[in-house]
Amino acid sequence: MANVPFNITQAAHLERGWHLRLPAWLVLVCVITFSVLLTAGAVIYRHAPPIPTTIVSPQQEVLFSRENIQRGQELYLARGGQHIGSIWGHGSYLAPDWTADVLHRWGLATAGILYRGDASFSQADWEALSASERAQLQVQVQEQFKPNRYNPETGVLTLTRAQAQGLRHVFEQYKTLLSQGAAAHSIPRNWFTDPAQIRDVTAFFAWTAWAAVATRPLAPFSYTANFPHDPLVGNQPPGQFVIWSIVSVVVLIAAIAGFLVVYLLQGEDAVQAVTERPAIRLATPSQKVTTLFFGVAMGLFLLQILMGMVTAHYAVEGDGFYGVPIQQYLPYAASRTWHLQLAVFWIATCWLAAGLYFGPRFARHEPKFQAWGNMGLLIALTVVVLGSLGGAWAAVQGYLGARSFWLGHQGYEYVELGRLWQLLLIGGMVFWLWLMFRALRPALQAEGSKTGLNHFFLYSAITIPLFYGAGLMYTNHTPLSVAEYWRWWVVHLWVEGFFEVFATVAIAYLCSELGFLRRSAALRATYLTTILYLGSGVIGTLHHLYFAGTPVLITALGAVASALEVVPLTLIGFEVLKSLQLSQEAQGFYRLPLRFFIATCFWNLLGAGVFGFLINPPIVLYYSQGLNTTPIHAHAALYGVYGSLAIALMLFVLREITPETAWDEKTFNWAFWWLNGGLVGMLVLGLIPNGFYQLVQSINHGTWYARSGAVIHSPWMEWTVWLRIPGDVIFAVGAGLLIYGVGRALWGIWRQPTVAVSLDLTR
Repeated sequence: MANVPFNITQAAHLERGWHLRLPAWLVLVCVITFSVLLTAGAVIYRHAPPIPTTIVSPQQEVLFSRENIQRGQELYLARGGQHIGSIWGHGSYLAPDWTADVLHRWGLATAGILYRGDASFSQADWEALSASERAQLQVQVQEQFKPNRYNPETGVLTLTRAQAQGLRHVFEQYKTLLSQGAAAHSIPRNWFTDPAQIRDVTAFFAWTAWAAVATRPLAPFSYTANFPHDPLVGNQPPGQFVIWSIVSVVVLIAAIAGFLVVYLLQGEDAVQAVTERPAIRLATPSQKVTTLFFGVAMGLFLLQILMGMVTAHYAVEGDGFYGVPIQQYLPYAASRTWHLQLAVFWIATCWLAAGLYFGPRFARHEPKFQAWGNMGLLIALTVVVLGSLGGAWAAVQGYLGARSFWLGHQGYEYVELGRLWQLLLIGGMVFWLWLMFRALRPALQAEGSKTGLNHFFLYSAITIPLFYGAGLMYTNHTPLSVAEYWRWWVVHLWVEGFFEVFATVAIAYLCSELGFLRRSAALRATYLTTILYLGSGVIGTLHHLYFAGTPVLITALGAVASALEVVPLTLIGFEVLKSLQLSQEAQGFYRLPLRFFIATCFWNLLGAGVFGFLINPPIVLYYSQGLNTTPIHAHAALYGVYGSLAIALMLFVLREITPETAWDEKTFNWAFWWLNGGLVGMLVLGLIPNGFYQLVQSINHGTWYARSGAVIHSPWMEWTVWLRIPGDVIFAVGAGLLIYGVGRALWGIWRQPTVAVSLDLTR
């Protein structure tokens, strides 16, 4: 017995030790990783592809100017931008990658000038040549394109005679393409009608093609690391890509081993048995209002699924929907914009609503007029959603003109909404943060420690409006490399990063409140998970920028860091799984929310981890960038991880305050299996065979061919699109069941009385 006091003291000392060390490690990790990311941004800015003041022929005839390029970029973005084709592989997958398409057309036209003095030289003409003729002509073409003839002192880019004549031919071809459209690529007729606008947009595309092929100073490859792949003009993957891909695989294996060591070294006291069945709570006034957010989210979820069906169908019927000519009313660029924006909106709505619910729940305190604040936020967010969707449609249709950037469409994926709606959304998130803070304030004051779970919950909430604000760092005329850098701050760090950290903290907090995890263990697991994710995920942002006009340093950093991103949520997921074995009564009560959370862990490993790593190594992404291999990862991660997590949070909330008569366990159970089964079917029958077939074409022939009508509308590609239907239908049925169950729960909640929350913070 003499050793007992010593052991207790020692245990307390160790507990205080990690409580001090882990927050310090988290701060250190953030300082280091963001320093690297910001330094990388400065490097990207300094080494971005130059925009020449003029592009001239050897006779000093001006072909186009910097003003043409910049106006072309603004026009392209205003009409849907990355949702109708792509630039340097970033954007949609149905219309051409404009860089690859212009580059190959330009290469063929130049080859024709060199071979027979005629720019009307087609791919069929090229393939009709003998092997020796092709080899000789290919060397001549590469000698035209690979040398960098840009003069940084004068700002003038001088093309060769053959290049200049070939480019004029491309401009003539694009007059027809951009005005008459192309059903095979869902490019609408009269996309652009003004000859000056057509010239400007083509000039922008041509500049991206030049940057993709001209050798970067002091490097053996182009500004975009020889992307897109096109053997005709000499674009082959740099040797460094193979090296860094091998390094990334080695790092991944080491990271998995390290993760297992960290997990196995954790004590067995993290989980504890819970045998008491929780009781149904009465919602407070603000919590009852919060449930309306879930109703709105489910409406957005349903609309997102419908837009996904329309968007997918465009791949087999480029200008209609089962014979109905909807292209003129709902163009592909508009339906795809809505599909992606609605996904972000409904998932974020669930997460924001969970934060509003958990504030009073964790603090046992509800400020005056909190319900009115929640209702005001819901109305404001609804206005932003409707305004941004309507503005995006009007911009794609060409109704907004120069006002598109502010009121309509910014042109970039996941940050499509006009700048006005973006600012209003940030304002709404700041208001949401204030609502959470005023509810949590008593708990924050009572906690004492600035590194406790209550404070961590608040800190994670602060990052949500903060990092979404990174989308304000560029405009529609910011150089493309710089704009892509900041855009991925939003897509990767906000959508995939800090929202996930916030949800992880909320889940850990809730599990400690329910007794699944000891509070100290929940806090420790949260710190470890956040350190693991941010330690790799922040620098891992750079793996999206291999080909965005960035130097090879970005490739090295992105490849190595992104390999570490595989399983950030699995640590706490293991703890929940272990606790379920000890907590049968609680498991029965929270079975469905926990099931969706376990699905989150599964898809985090498969969708975000395996399918994400599938396209992360530089040598793989060189061939797969801009192809349908990316939607494999996107669908499995966006719904599988973030969607499942949003539903888990929603069901945690609803389960606690829904009367037993309104809680439909069977319907939610069916919804779980149909949603996940549908996603598996969508991937296995459609997206995976579709994407890998296209990848083979890219490796064998080039990016331009993989995105051409010959491949997009090949029998294999169209059949795999049709084979998505079973999975899509199963998924839609699961969504319908989920929406029905949520609607029934909301009806039951709103028929219940509300209850005030005591200010007593004792447990």
